[in-house]
Amino acid sequence: MLPIPSDTQALLFDCDGTLADTMTLHYEAWHETLLLHDVDCPRSFIDEHAGVPTDLIVEEVNARWGKSLDPPAISEEKEDRFRERIHLTEPIEEVLATAHAYLGKLPMAVVSGGPLDVVTATLVAINAFDLFPVLVTASDPVAPKPSPDIFLEAARRLNVDPTKCHVFEDGDPGIVAAQGAGMTYTDVREVIAQRGV
Repeated sequence: MLPIPSDTQALLFDCDGTLADTMTLHYEAWHETLLLHDVDCPRSFIDEHAGVPTDLIVEEVNARWGKSLDPPAISEEKEDRFRERIHLTEPIEEVLATAHAYLGKLPMAVVSGGPLDVVTATLVAINAFDLFPVLVTASDPVAPKPSPDIFLEAARRLNVDPTKCHVFEDGDPGIVAAQGAGMTYTDVREVIAQRGV
């Protein structure tokens, strides 16, 4: 179980790379999709955009590689390839154990840049769907990370002061969003890095 500040009243979890070890699967789906459009995308580019909705990532691809790919169409191609791999998803045990430990003690939500159906399927794959009564995703009409709006929406739905929410994140956009919302946070990348220590 990971530590949280003593005055925490709610926990907000990113999904991909935080609760679920999906980043390699997402990268494979991105790489396969973009190669068909003559873009050889490095893993670092996808990691750098962790938590950012797929449409916005496609816009970044267009800007960086001088393409004019259609964001909704490419996003759907990529998500279809990811859906084929969802069953391979493994949990990030330390984070999932924290959610289990606070079940029934603190309200919890998942806040993700992924579409609702993909987030739901990912949570089902790691047996975590029932832990989270609130899911705020790219399917909601709210500004995505790095805007704080998506975290503020989760706090509103949980009826908890944003400054009393603690966020678990693995991406810079999500950490910027958490800070902008006045929330404390745990950078899960540090937890994962310590596994090898």
